[in-house]
Amino acid sequence: MRIIILGPPGSGKGTRAKIIGKLYGIPVITTGDLLRESVNQGTDQGRTVKTYIERGELVPDEIVIGIVENKLKKENLRKGFILDGFPRNITQAEALDKILRNNGVELDFVLYVKAEPETIVKRLSLRRSCPKCGAIYHLKDKPPKNDEMCDECGSRLLQRSDDREEVILHRLEIYEESTRPILELYLNQGKVREISGEMEMNKIPDAVRMVLEG
Repeated sequence: MRIIILGPPGSGKGTRAKIIGKLYGIPVITTGDLLRESVNQGTDQGRTVKTYIERGELVPDEIVIGIVENKLKKENLRKGFILDGFPRNITQAEALDKILRNNGVELDFVLYVKAEPETIVKRLSLRRSCPKCGAIYHLKDKPPKNDEMCDECGSRLLQRSDDREEVILHRLEIYEESTRPILELYLNQGKVREISGEMEMNKIPDAVRMVLEG
């Protein structure tokens, strides 16, 4: 099963991707993680990526496409994958189609996660991450046991620069301008299936099965 997950930042794409990965035994390829890995490596490319992330802007297509393509080459595309955060525009969608076509495979589904802006701002502004081990917390829904400290490694948690309210709103604007046209593209191909980004966690697995298998 080869799946793209689309939806505004903070809509719950990552949570649903992980659940799908466990349910069907396929790898999750998260563009955000790939970009942050590039930043942490401290290369010239990583420093360039960092400047865009800190401004809440999309990283240039040629950089993202190259990073994703290199990752896909390491996976068995015929066994399936879940792409979270890619493609973000028509250029990236066309690049992905070329990558898959060259490997003799095609997409099965595009899962669109729908959530209201108010929900997204509230969710992301309370998110905290561990700079050392990468663990993610939410001060309301998934708080750490000790105040602002990582349960896994004890490091002090940080609010990512792109999780500030003003940056979140800017990211949503960029999403509407650059990413929603992709939804129209895949709708025309009959590949889009929709799922709520606002349901309770314990209801997500059954909802995922219903959407993908129904």
